[in-house]
Amino acid sequence: MSDTLQQPELATDPSQTIQKVSIIISRGSLEGIYPGLIMANGARMEGIDANLFFTFFGLDAINRAKHEHVKVATVGNPGLHLATWAGGFPGVAAMVTHRFAGEMEKLDIPPIPEFIELIADSGAGMYACKASVDMFHLSKDDFIPQVQDIITVGEFYGLAGGGQIIFT
Repeated sequence: MSDTLQQPELATDPSQTIQKVSIIISRGSLEGIYPGLIMANGARMEGIDANLFFTFFGLDAINRAKHEHVKVATVGNPGLHLATWAGGFPGVAAMVTHRFAGEMEKLDIPPIPEFIELIADSGAGMYACKASVDMFHLSKDDFIPQVQDIITVGEFYGLAGGGQIIFT
């Protein structure tokens, strides 16, 4: 058995590659928001059409008052290998978030506000979920300028038509 990793076989025929992706971001933590942003950025860098649909606590990524203050969820996060009770101590979330931010900076991954701006500037669509906006008593004024519209789930499906949907 070889110790080297085999490279996966990549589709080279344009009829076999994804042409459009719509990504749903529903969690408002650092580890809940970044996967969708990374996927959208990667799609745009490959020339793939991309839309981002922010729902429930994922709205924090595009909320003017919150998008610069998103933290890692430290309570009940099995990936941290930290006891649930320890994650609730004051300062733990800030410390873990600071560490993650430093690691992401080393990898040249920008902070959420800058990353969203880059993705929007690349042509990706940014949309807020109407049901979540209504539930949290928000309006278009609560969101950053890159948000194109507040849309229903049905309208999101219309935008996603003919493409792939990813739920992060």
